[in-house]
Amino acid sequence: MSTFYDEIGGYETIRRIVARFYEGVATDPVLRPLYPEQDLSGAEERFRLFLVQYWGGPTTYSDTRGHPRLRMRHAPFAVTPTAKDHWLIHFRAALDELVEEGVLTPEQDTQFWDYVTHAAQFMVNTFDEVG
Repeated sequence: MSTFYDEIGGYETIRRIVARFYEGVATDPVLRPLYPEQDLSGAEERFRLFLVQYWGGPTTYSDTRGHPRLRMRHAPFAVTPTAKDHWLIHFRAALDELVEEGVLTPEQDTQFWDYVTHAAQFMVNTFDEVG
């Protein structure tokens, strides 16, 4: 049975989306401070493995890290509505790049975008904007 992971091109497609997303995060004044690691490669790998598993690929994320527990893992960080908006800007740019190249169909883009917009809203854990 084919999964969404298979339909979009598997690991390579998700690798490209996540890499493009983290290019934006690396220079974002709102998001970058939320990543305590000097090098974003660990966060990038964890996110990539999570999306691979979520969309039907290998379960490496859960095999190595256990249940995703996304809200708990993000609880130490102030995920504000502004942070959510910045997160979505970079994710939108990543998806747009692959749609423009014909890697993702408009329908696949919509399915991916619907998930990430819902997930981003779910991750908001404070309305106290910092700054």
